[in-house]
Amino acid sequence: MENNSFIIEEISYLITANENHDILRDATIVVVDGTIVAINPTASELSQWSSLPRISGLERAITPGLVNAHTHLPMTFLRGWAEGVDLDGFLQKVWKAEAEVMNPANCELGGKLGAAESLLGGTTTALDMYFHPVETHRGAVAAGLRHVIGPIFFDAPALDGLEWEERIELAKRWPEALSEIGGAFTPLYYMPHSCYTDSFEHLSEVAQLAAQTGANIHLHVSETRQENKVVMEMHNVTPTEQCFNTGILDRPTTFGHAVHLSPDDVEMAVSKSAVIAHCPGSNLKLASGIANIPFYYDSDLHVALGTDGTSSSNDLNMWIVLRLAALLIAQMHGPHTVDLHKLFASATREGARAVGMQDLIGSIEVGKRADLISIDLTALHLTPIHDIMALLFYAVDKTDVRDVWVDGVQVVKDRTLTRVDAQQLRNEVNQRIELWRAAVSAPSH
Repeated sequence: MENNSFIIEEISYLITANENHDILRDATIVVVDGTIVAINPTASELSQWSSLPRISGLERAITPGLVNAHTHLPMTFLRGWAEGVDLDGFLQKVWKAEAEVMNPANCELGGKLGAAESLLGGTTTALDMYFHPVETHRGAVAAGLRHVIGPIFFDAPALDGLEWEERIELAKRWPEALSEIGGAFTPLYYMPHSCYTDSFEHLSEVAQLAAQTGANIHLHVSETRQENKVVMEMHNVTPTEQCFNTGILDRPTTFGHAVHLSPDDVEMAVSKSAVIAHCPGSNLKLASGIANIPFYYDSDLHVALGTDGTSSSNDLNMWIVLRLAALLIAQMHGPHTVDLHKLFASATREGARAVGMQDLIGSIEVGKRADLISIDLTALHLTPIHDIMALLFYAVDKTDVRDVWVDGVQVVKDRTLTRVDAQQLRNEVNQRIELWRAAVSAPSH
C-alpha cells in the first residue's frame, strides 16, 4: 500500500492559494491518509505525528497542484502534426490523422504519456476530453494523474464509430467504468464536443441524463468567431445561449476556450455559475483570438486555465499558460491590471471548480486532499527572490518541479516518475508511431 501520510517542514514558501492568498514562510504541513490535517501546528500538536516521515521544505516552494482545465491528453501522439494553420485547417488535418492512429490502445498509451508529462510539470489534475475514454482514463490513472474525463458526444459516429445510442449507453455505464479503473477520486462528467457538432435535441438529451445521474458537463464553447457564426446560422443563437436553452447550463459546466463571449453570454454563464477554461497558448497559436479575461473577472465569471491538446499547444506546460495569461493581460489592458494572485487561483482553486472538486482540492487548507507540488528554488534562474509570485509566473518552469503528490501519494520524486518508467514509455510510443508511419503517409522525424 502506498504511503500517503507525511510531514513537510521548514517550507521556505507555502503558497496556499486560499481565498486570502496567504503565503507562509518557514511553514509546516501535516498530511494523514491523503488529507491535509494541520498547517503550522504547535510543537505539542506535532508530537502526535512523530512517527510520520519528514520531508524538508528548505529552499522549496510548496503549492497546490496545478489543474489543467481543458486538454486532450492522447493527442500527445499528434504533437507537431498540424502546424501553420488556424482552427479550421487544424481540425481538417488532425481529424484525418486521428482516424488513422487513435485506436483504443493508442488512446491508452497517449493518455499515459500525457499524464506523465503533466505530472512532471506539476499538473496534478486534468479535465480531459477524448475518444475511447475508458482506455484514455486507464492510461492516465496508471501514471498517477487525477484524471477527469467522460463519454464524448457527437451527432455522427466520428472516429470511434459509435452511434448516438451507443454513446448514451456508455454514459449510463460510466460510473461502473470509473469504479473498475480506480485511481484518485474524480466526479462524473459528460462531454458533448460542441454546439456545432451536437444538435439541440442531443444536447438536451445529454443535459437530461446529466440531471438524472448528477454528472457535470465539459464542452467547447466560442473558441473562434467562426464557431459563433456557424452556430448562429444553425440555431439562431450563440453557443452559450444554446447551452442555456438545452439545459446544459443547469448542470455544473466548464466551457473550453470561451474566447468570444458577448456581454450577454457572460451574464448568462455567470447566472449559472459556469466556469471557462482559458487556453491562451493554443488560442494564440491557432489565431483563435484573445479572451477578455479582465472583463470576465470583473463580471464574476469563474476563470480556470488550460493547455488544450498538444497537437495545438505542443506541450502540457501549465507554467507557460500562466505566463502567457499574465503577459496577454499586460499587453491588452496594461501591466497594472495583472493580478498574479487571481491568475494563480485560476490555475488552482478555480481549476478545482472547473472539475467539480473545489471542496477537495485547489488550495492548501486543512481538510483538503494533498494534491501538492514542490518547486526547487535553488536554480540560478530563480535567484534572487524578491517577489515569489512574480517568480512563479515569469521565471519558474516545469523543470523546476521536484516532487509531486496526488491524493497524498508521491507520483514524482526528485523529478522522476514513481509509477511509470519514462524511458520504457518513450520507447513504446516511438514504436507505435513508427508502425503508423510505415502504414500511412505520416511525417518523419
